Amino acid sequence: MAIENGGNSAEHAHKHEHGAKSPAVTRDPVCGMLVDPVAGKPQAEHGGRLFHFCSEGCRTKFVATPENFLSAKDPVCGMTVDRATAAHFHRHDGAKYYFCSAGCQRKFEADPAAYVDGSAPAAAAMPKGTQYTCPMHPEVVSDKPGDCPKCGMALEPMGIPAADAGANPELADFQRRLWISTGLAFPLLVISMGPMLGLPLEALIGGTLLRWIEMLLATPVVLWAAQPFFRRAWNSVVNRSPNMWTLIGLGVGAAYLYSVVAMLAPGLFPMAAMQHGGVPVYFEAAAVVVALVFVGQVLELKAREQTGSAIRALLALAPDTARRVDANGGEETVSLDLVRVGDRLRLRPGERVPVDGTVAEGGSTVDESMITGEPLPIEKQVGAALTGGTINGNGTMLMLAEKVGADTTLSRIVGMVALAQRSRAPIQGMVDRVSAVFVPAVVLAALVTFVLWLAVGPEPRLAHALMSAVAVLIIACPCALGLATPMSVMIATGRGAREGVLVRDAEALERFAGVDTLVIDKTGTLTEGKPVLTDLIAAEGTTEERLLQLAAGLEQGSEHPLAAAVLEAARQRGAAAVDVTGFQAVTGKGIGGVVDGTDVGLGNAAMMQTLGVEPQSLEQQAEKLRGDGKTVVFLAYGGRLAGLLAVADRIKETTPAAIKALQESGLRIIMATGDAAETASAVARRLGIDEVHAGLLPEGKKALIDALHAAGAKVAMAGDGINDAPALAAADVGIAMGTGADVAMESAGITLVKGDLNGILRARRLSQATIRNIRQNLIFAFGYNAVGIPLAGGILYPAFGLLLSPMIAAAAMSLSSVSVIGNALRLRGEKL
Repeated sequence: MAIENGGNSAEHAHKHEHGAKSPAVTRDPVCGMLVDPVAGKPQAEHGGRLFHFCSEGCRTKFVATPENFLSAKDPVCGMTVDRATAAHFHRHDGAKYYFCSAGCQRKFEADPAAYVDGSAPAAAAMPKGTQYTCPMHPEVVSDKPGDCPKCGMALEPMGIPAADAGANPELADFQRRLWISTGLAFPLLVISMGPMLGLPLEALIGGTLLRWIEMLLATPVVLWAAQPFFRRAWNSVVNRSPNMWTLIGLGVGAAYLYSVVAMLAPGLFPMAAMQHGGVPVYFEAAAVVVALVFVGQVLELKAREQTGSAIRALLALAPDTARRVDANGGEETVSLDLVRVGDRLRLRPGERVPVDGTVAEGGSTVDESMITGEPLPIEKQVGAALTGGTINGNGTMLMLAEKVGADTTLSRIVGMVALAQRSRAPIQGMVDRVSAVFVPAVVLAALVTFVLWLAVGPEPRLAHALMSAVAVLIIACPCALGLATPMSVMIATGRGAREGVLVRDAEALERFAGVDTLVIDKTGTLTEGKPVLTDLIAAEGTTEERLLQLAAGLEQGSEHPLAAAVLEAARQRGAAAVDVTGFQAVTGKGIGGVVDGTDVGLGNAAMMQTLGVEPQSLEQQAEKLRGDGKTVVFLAYGGRLAGLLAVADRIKETTPAAIKALQESGLRIIMATGDAAETASAVARRLGIDEVHAGLLPEGKKALIDALHAAGAKVAMAGDGINDAPALAAADVGIAMGTGADVAMESAGITLVKGDLNGILRARRLSQATIRNIRQNLIFAFGYNAVGIPLAGGILYPAFGLLLSPMIAAAAMSLSSVSVIGNALRLRGEKL
């Protein structure tokens, strides 16, 4: 199958031969060949456009049925494409197919038969089962595209967008309607402003004919271009959810209908006809308002596309293919969706890691900055973890795929960002309550304005009353009010993703700005979570080697961070782990099992008490070790104390400076840990932490959060372990370290990809900047309406004789939306 493209050699040859100033080659709308307009080829005119053909045969076919060659339907997404200017097309089985974007063309090329035979119709651009939601009202969910019943916005697909999703069909449609309505509204504007511009149009053409021309120009704008507006306005009435489209529909409809009635039955308005030589009409107001509303909508849709740049940037991190190595050492390049868990993949220098896994052979450095924010490359040797989307350095490695598809870190990040961008901040509830009464209040204000002008206004009273009421309806459209919160949330969550701060929902983002207390777990949060065995003290009758063998045997079945330290020490010292049966983990206390028919347990003092063992004989040594900041665990064997093990967990290098910065930001820092008080206090003293609560079980950490709430504190909890999950869920904001347990991340509102406290500082600054930005947007929206409605109602007329035209009102309404969007976009450059 040959693929044709508008940028082929024939076109370049033409440009080279004739120079930059020669007429551009055009495309024969019948056969698709490139045609030189200056070569004397056949031509034909249709609809005001001149078409060029490669032969007389093509010209004859076009003249017979031009509608068959002017446009085509994209077989993938269903959009209408102009064949003469289409940049993306593909020939299949002798037929040519046109596409709106390169993305649709690639989908067609992958499986042309599915689209040609109709088994993959226009809706197939979205996966089967896709649900749609409203960007402003995420609680609205539909099984098919349509308009939001609350605000009238077009519903958008939920889930993770495709990297090559193609053009936004609503944006393309609105842009087409914008150009057509602008083209028709501009001459209307010239006609209405003719007297001010010194154009004697009425004298030259005649008043009656001029009004008929105005109606002919305005009718397509109102009845065709504005059709989506009226549909949404009607839906708002049917759904009893008045919104901006209610006001636009009323305003535009009133201006147009009044003008039509005035044209067809001027006798209904005798006073206006006598004073003005004819009843005034406002076709230009209706058409120009529609065009200006389209300007605002197109700008808004383009801005909303920019808010998805974070997701598109994340999606772009994953390569399209991977180099799979088979059992015989042979390599083949496969599509990423064909990679399976257990596959061995070759990584060459400079390539992106395709999926999550571990290094199986070789070694290199990996740039993980796009995922973790860490600027320095990380050394990777055999057994080291690799994250999909990161960049391999100068070495060659063989990796083992462990997480693929939706299970990879990158996919989870993209999913979390997409979900957060559809969530609602609590402040949006206040906006919704205001909006519920705002539109009816505006309609009432417009009615009052109409009545007052009709009662006491100058002649023509009806015309003045109508235009003032329409201006009030248009200028008060609550579009800016509706955009104020969701635009900021969408941009902030994308901004956070680029900094390694993943926000689960907007509520967490808003609440974190008001937090005054931060509760932090120790292991894996303040410390590296990679402890090292430092001391072995055997009780009488037990050797250190036996103690280590028993501990290693138990830890083989444990996922606790201490387990790795014990097992590594046993490996280094050559102590073979014993076989343990009946393994069990006691959350917050320790682990136990059976060795050769004898009970064995490893854990803290509470675990020893559970086993009926008294650890007092070694308590003095344990106290000294805890005072040095080490964690102590006891081992019981056969109902007696066998010894203790001490493990040290180094404090992360970034922790001290992060703690200081968080305290300077106004946060009270509390450590809550399951470790012994001496160990926790030693770490707290080194870091200058305000308060320590040690020896806490999971329910104890949750109880601490509840007690702080009872005292009036607004609490954030940061942790990484399974035992932190209840406290993370109970806190106002839960913050999970991305290096920790999955259940911790599931319970948290914010996840830090890198897993250090600097991420909390970035999240804090992001939340404060977002709330500040939302409040600024709301000030813009409310302030604009507070000033605009009285002006539109004619408050300046008694003193200055000034009235606000509905056209100016529409321009101001669009400007208010643009100001809110522009202010929200500033979050992309916020310094965190």
